Amino acid sequence: MKTSPVIALIGNPNAGKSSLFNQLTGLRQKTGNFPGVTVDKKSGTWPIDAQTVATIVDFPGIYSIYPKSLDEQIVTDILANPAHPDYPDVSIVVVDAANLHRNLLLFTQVADLGGPVILALNMLDVARQQAKEINAVRLAMRLGVPVVRINARTGEGLDLLKKAVLGQLEEPTLPGKLFFDPAEEIPELIEETKVQYQLETNYLALQYLIQHDGFSFLNRSQQVGLDTLIHNYQFNEQTFQAGETITRYKRIATIAAEVVTNQRAANQPTWSQKLDRYLLHPVWGYAIFGFILLLIFQAIFAWAQPFMDGIDSGVAWLNGQLKESLPPGPLTDLLTDGILAGIGGILVFIPQIAFLFLLVALLEESGYMSRVMVIMDRIMRKFGLNGRSVVPLISGVACAVPAIMATRSIGTRRDRLITILVTPLMSCSARLPIYTILIALVVPSRRILGLFNLQGLALMALYLLGLVSALVAAYILKLFLRTQERGYFIMELPTFKLPRWNHVGLTVWESVRSFVWEAGRVILAISIVLWVLASYGPGDSMDRAEARAKQQHAALATDQLQNIIASDRLEASYAGQFGHFIEPAIRPLGYDWKIGIALLSSFAAREVFVGTMSTIYSIGSGADDSDITIRERLRQEKNPITGGPMYTPALAWSLLIFYVFAMMCMSTLAATQRETKSWKWPTVQLVYMMALAYGSAFITYQLLH
Repeated sequence: MKTSPVIALIGNPNAGKSSLFNQLTGLRQKTGNFPGVTVDKKSGTWPIDAQTVATIVDFPGIYSIYPKSLDEQIVTDILANPAHPDYPDVSIVVVDAANLHRNLLLFTQVADLGGPVILALNMLDVARQQAKEINAVRLAMRLGVPVVRINARTGEGLDLLKKAVLGQLEEPTLPGKLFFDPAEEIPELIEETKVQYQLETNYLALQYLIQHDGFSFLNRSQQVGLDTLIHNYQFNEQTFQAGETITRYKRIATIAAEVVTNQRAANQPTWSQKLDRYLLHPVWGYAIFGFILLLIFQAIFAWAQPFMDGIDSGVAWLNGQLKESLPPGPLTDLLTDGILAGIGGILVFIPQIAFLFLLVALLEESGYMSRVMVIMDRIMRKFGLNGRSVVPLISGVACAVPAIMATRSIGTRRDRLITILVTPLMSCSARLPIYTILIALVVPSRRILGLFNLQGLALMALYLLGLVSALVAAYILKLFLRTQERGYFIMELPTFKLPRWNHVGLTVWESVRSFVWEAGRVILAISIVLWVLASYGPGDSMDRAEARAKQQHAALATDQLQNIIASDRLEASYAGQFGHFIEPAIRPLGYDWKIGIALLSSFAAREVFVGTMSTIYSIGSGADDSDITIRERLRQEKNPITGGPMYTPALAWSLLIFYVFAMMCMSTLAATQRETKSWKWPTVQLVYMMALAYGSAFITYQLLH
């Protein structure tokens, strides 16, 4: 027995495979890519006993080994290739006990490929709620493999699963015969394929014949050889595959009838089905979804505000204390006006990010998010998108990079490409700091009908604008990218469950940690560079600017004079001169050179905008303003031309609309390039989104100005 065997977790989507993976690996997990492809691989270690530490690989969820998308293809590609590094020593097929009849299709296919297999019966509690009982002993006898009853949510049955895995590693138990033997219908073709390609099982030979064009481990000459065999025997792959599926389901029905006892009265709906009558209703479904969205955005403002005010005031207090206690000089200025001001611009938004991911995690854990995908599928199809596009579009609310990677589940190339191109229009969490600080400046915190906060309504409107623009862009792209392929959407609706609070907490923690760590590193670097550019200038330009300020405003009070000197020195710095250089291009949008600097810096990551503005205004203010919060700095900024407030509703809404559409994320462009394997489509994405952002911001400012 190998001391480090590979254990594969295989199963239908929503069968509980990922929950079992989390139970087995705990924190011993890592993510990467399967060798040779960009499909995500979750793997981890599982100490089975003192001598054996297994590697657990969580395969993408599939309904059948006949793939319809890129992430499904990798499963068959591995199971059909014993030389693959992730080829399992034991396969654990996780099935939903409440839907045993359908889940057994995949199990029988995996078992027929060869190799030790274990059937993990999960969601038995859900089956009991539906008045179903499953005889696991009889099922094991009928299948000829170990069957283990587990609860992946609670960890129940893991000791029995461990014993079964050890048993399969020491003395493998294989089914007595194939559930479907292709040699019964095409014996000569199967035998010749096995001989030519040195294969051991009849069903693996069938997969070579049907799927050889998709197998990455076969070279061109081997694929041509299989094409020749197919031609010589006049083998029709599609007809044979359809017949196989029908035959398998007939045999599965016989097994299910023997092992499943269903005591529920005929046509009696479960409580999940009763809820779905409203949640999936063509009218009430959208109304309920809209109301839930409204509650989420209301909560983001109402619940997070006290925490945000505390962090904002704390950072401002710390800044003031450091300036008072540390000796004056460049290092103190770098620490307070550069690093601390930039990082403070991100820390203040942790409460809102945490509440957003908390509420989304609750929707996912409960099973409601799957219902959202189903009702949104009806809208997607009207705009020419595949129903599977719902998943990446909704994921884009968190981050566009994993959302773009999630498009691998889309089978048709055109639908996948369109989804990639429009997903960044969904407002991601990186936009949230920009939205909230600008909305707080120009939208009063007033309630409508005594319930709805006006700021929450404004935030929801921006998110809906992103969704609508994504759908419109998809419709336009569909007119240019024509294809004969037909898209489809298949999703199993999980039953409603109480959220697992440890999973919810872990999701929130990982999301906040990723947000702070990823954004913090970028902001720290940009803050240092920006402080240097804003603190120094060419030649003696900054000293001359200070001398002019002292001469022109000598009669002012000391604190007012210091503010003017700081502002003039900033304007004469490298950053100020560069800002003035690009100002003519952004002036029609209402932006000045300071905002221009923030726009350019936010190309690294959108959330850098707030940190940059905080740094710019910290450097451009006097020492007496060191304890002013970020929001107050923006509110007190004056327009140098009119003398009034800089951040008027026209300017703020112009910026908000700009960031709804702007493609200002290098990571997203890199992800698009990786998924499309071309720089053409990231370029298209960048050009059309920036043009849309500029044009929309221009119209907004001119209408409101």
